[in-house]
Amino acid sequence: MSHHSSSHKCRGITRRTFLADTGMGFTGLALGAMLFRDGVARAGDPTTWRPPDGKPHFSPRAKSVIWIFLCGGVSHLESFDVKPELNKYAGKSIEETPYKDVLDPQRVNANIVGANPAHGNRKVIMPLQSGFKRYGESGLVVGDWFQQVGECADDLAVVRSLYTIHNDHGAQLTWQTGRHPRELEHPTLGAWICYGLGSLNENLPEYVVLGVPTGDCCGGAFTHGAAYLGPEYGGVKLNVDPKNPLPFITPADGVKTPEEQLENLSLLGKLNHRAGIDYPDDKNLRARIKSYELAFQMQTSVPETLQLEKERETTRQLYGIDKSESKSFGEQCLAARRLVERGVRFVQIFHGGGGGEWDAHSEIKSNHSKLSAQVDQPIAGLLKDLKQRGLLDETLVVWGTEFGRSPGAQDTGRDHHPQGFCAWLAGGGIKGGVVNGATDELGFHAIENRHFVTDIHATVLHQLGLDSHKLEVPGRKRLEIDHGELIKEILA
Repeated sequence: MSHHSSSHKCRGITRRTFLADTGMGFTGLALGAMLFRDGVARAGDPTTWRPPDGKPHFSPRAKSVIWIFLCGGVSHLESFDVKPELNKYAGKSIEETPYKDVLDPQRVNANIVGANPAHGNRKVIMPLQSGFKRYGESGLVVGDWFQQVGECADDLAVVRSLYTIHNDHGAQLTWQTGRHPRELEHPTLGAWICYGLGSLNENLPEYVVLGVPTGDCCGGAFTHGAAYLGPEYGGVKLNVDPKNPLPFITPADGVKTPEEQLENLSLLGKLNHRAGIDYPDDKNLRARIKSYELAFQMQTSVPETLQLEKERETTRQLYGIDKSESKSFGEQCLAARRLVERGVRFVQIFHGGGGGEWDAHSEIKSNHSKLSAQVDQPIAGLLKDLKQRGLLDETLVVWGTEFGRSPGAQDTGRDHHPQGFCAWLAGGGIKGGVVNGATDELGFHAIENRHFVTDIHATVLHQLGLDSHKLEVPGRKRLEIDHGELIKEILA
């Protein structure tokens, strides 16, 4: 009951009481919160701002995205931008190559630490650490660490001229948001997509995260967060385990039936909604309310989605689930296919997180050989499976990492390299069997059709029918580089 007198309030009743008493219990309370979120229940407020209506701005070519991110920095030189010239000049410093006037030796040596004292403390070029071959009708050159992905060459559009703005692993945050890590949290691409389009399946999250991202020092939860868009648009981390996919969808001890669980969630929801009616602009509260509602809906849908044992054995073998080295990542890739098949908008798969395992400052040959054996077959299996099911046309698959590795040697490895590296896209209206952009002969600088990482973002958004300029939030002015530029040359 309200004890405050006001000329514009009805004495004896508050908005909280009205909505709680007339809202038909849990469902009505949920409706009340959504009305406040969307501004409907704040009529007369000229500053009310509504999120997008969930409709694309123009005709889309894709419905969903599978965003594969390899943590630590994969060598572009031995994957999808192979440089045979490294073998020719192996052991030489930059000054001893024809590129001494193109590549500033001081910049090269200063940027990449670990120079060899035997060469006057100058950086020397490391030869290729793997073989390579051409694949498909396109003749795409792919390193031997990714032979099975190479078999999908005619479905890939490789962008070989990316650059980023950070020389350390905070570049993981830049890859996801376009921003320097010193700028802290900003919406990730997955959050923008879910904010713009919403869900295709109300029983599943719009944005799912599989695998482990690198720790907080390199972005942590920021790499799949929504920042000022509100946590309800952030990524939901799932375990590929139907018995425990998410802590909050597992019934508490002593709760045996769906009816008991619903009763518990209803009480919790009522308490949160009562607070939400008084504090409708609390984004964290809205996200918590949404999580409880989604939790009950997901108790059946998520475990069913993650029951990978229901797949045919030939399908499981396609993803490498029958092999110890690729089993874990294969399960994540298969789960990703099942998620997009059921309407999840954005599935983000991390590999090598926790410690950034692809960060091969030493022993790059053994490091990349081991890790590629974990991911090569699962990624290829995902592409082949999507294609044979007719899902690749509407699912955009993106493969990326925070930066490349240096052409110069660092002990027995390669250092971080933000000046030029690569990524690839497949499906979702992307032209297959093409290469866009180029680095120089040693793979040092992106020199042709240079693309900041947000150009990948712009291309993905475009294929989903979204214009990022129309997604802007009042009071949150974005830089033009945040929006990126569409890579038109790789569109089908």
